[in-house]
Amino acid sequence: MPHIFDAEVVSAILRHMNGDHTDDNLLIARAFSPADGGEITDAVMTGLDGEAGVWDITRDGVVSELRVAWPGGAISERPAVRREVVALYDLACERLGVEPRPHG
Repeated sequence: MPHIFDAEVVSAILRHMNGDHTDDNLLIARAFSPADGGEITDAVMTGLDGEAGVWDITRDGVVSELRVAWPGGAISERPAVRREVVALYDLACERLGVEPRPHG
């Protein structure tokens, strides 16, 4: 059973990702979504747990859920969420041939 983070923690992370990292959400969605259709035009992070992040992605006007496992494996601490999202971003850049920006 995956670790479930407190609702306040999840809410804060989602607010940050959807407010400050909309381009990163889209990049992650495009890199990790199965290539079974048109271009992904929107991605909103809707949840997370100790095993994965969850996004609602829009492709050809249809919204579906995308669940992406954390690259480093299961987590249970809030600081690990940032580490794993950054790892997803870096992997997404690698998969898509995009130069990643520096992490600060």
